[in-house]
Amino acid sequence: MSGPISKSDQTFLRQFSAVIAGLVALIIVLALFALYLYGLQPTYTDPAQVQATDARLAPVGAVYAGATGQAAMAAAAAAAAKAAASQVAYGGTLDGKTIFGQLCTSCHTAGIAGAPILGNKTMWGPRIAQGLATLVKHAEDGYHGPDGNFMPPRGGNPSLTNAQIEATVKWMVSQVK
Repeated sequence: MSGPISKSDQTFLRQFSAVIAGLVALIIVLALFALYLYGLQPTYTDPAQVQATDARLAPVGAVYAGATGQAAMAAAAAAAAKAAASQVAYGGTLDGKTIFGQLCTSCHTAGIAGAPILGNKTMWGPRIAQGLATLVKHAEDGYHGPDGNFMPPRGGNPSLTNAQIEATVKWMVSQVK
């Protein structure tokens, strides 16, 4: 059946093509309108996300030279010390019992890594004989004993202050006597 297209078929094709062209034109108009509306919307930026991005993109180090470099290094050291001082463990409490309950209890109630068990006079006796200053020093700096005993520096919490460590050691020693 190859032959000329009938008049009714030509009318149908013309009308169908017009409908398709109208729909395509409508789609284009709607897409442009949506794009326009999208451009009117304010962009939301989360301040925490911006800060995290800035911190991630910040330089890792810097080059300091001469007198200007010394001043910059001193300022950076002061800022780091200020930041470290603001992060004191357990709200800065000097209650040895509280600090023990939060940090020390895991090792000093089970004797992990040779830790003397709280209240055990046999285990604490030789340590107390070395003096409170030695016990505090071991708690601050850490301890690796010849018999395999191990104490991490600051009990594993670097934000503890020396005063908090001393208060906790004194409280632990008071539990033995």
